[in-house]
Amino acid sequence: MLFIMRSRRWIKKLVIGLLWLALWHITYKLVDRALYVPSITSVMKALLGLIIDVRFWQIIAASVYRVLAGLFLSLVFGVSIGVLCGLNGLLFDFINPFVKAIRATPVISFIIIALIWFKSTNVPIFISFLMCFPIIWTNVVSGIRNIDVKLIEMAKVYQLKRSLIIRKIYLPHIKPFFTAGVIMALGLGWKVSVAAEVLSHPQYAIGSNLHSAKAYLDTPLLFAWTIVVILLSFIFESFFALWAKESRKTL
Repeated sequence: MLFIMRSRRWIKKLVIGLLWLALWHITYKLVDRALYVPSITSVMKALLGLIIDVRFWQIIAASVYRVLAGLFLSLVFGVSIGVLCGLNGLLFDFINPFVKAIRATPVISFIIIALIWFKSTNVPIFISFLMCFPIIWTNVVSGIRNIDVKLIEMAKVYQLKRSLIIRKIYLPHIKPFFTAGVIMALGLGWKVSVAAEVLSHPQYAIGSNLHSAKAYLDTPLLFAWTIVVILLSFIFESFFALWAKESRKTL
């Protein structure tokens, strides 16, 4: 029964994927301008050409490093400062305007400022950190503030150890918020990091190659690099969601 359900799920996804490919092909035929909408075969050829190139994997490794470095910094600062703000209302009131200012400022403004402050290779890391930090911080603070105060008071009445309170009360309440925040940050981190690479032009970067494809009006290559970004984002989000699902059993 379980096998049948999983088979139906995969068939459904396959049919949806084929429908989107059919829509792409119809759009290509209607527009009839490969410069605007390339054919599926031309994009697949460009993608295959990238995959068999050794430099492609160096570019992927460099871009993945920048995204993960920015995300790691946002996790370190977002979780630590988020926990402190969740427990201290005065600190929350102090940090909250700063977080709101980050959210309200266009990403392009931060990228231009970062181009003045940092080397081209570090700009995407800074932008990824800056854009992901508010998401992690907000979710951690929300997780702590949603904990039932009566549970904490009851734990203190029974004189439970602080380590046990953290493990049995705080972590289970914070984890769903934290998981959702990281998944959102992963998706956003890829977008803003690639956008920063487009403007900062590191030697090995997906964004640099996107800009080059656009400059040479190589639309199939542009679509191919875009598909690479989408796939990488999907892979990282899926792996983290799977890890979160498995680790939930240990709590």
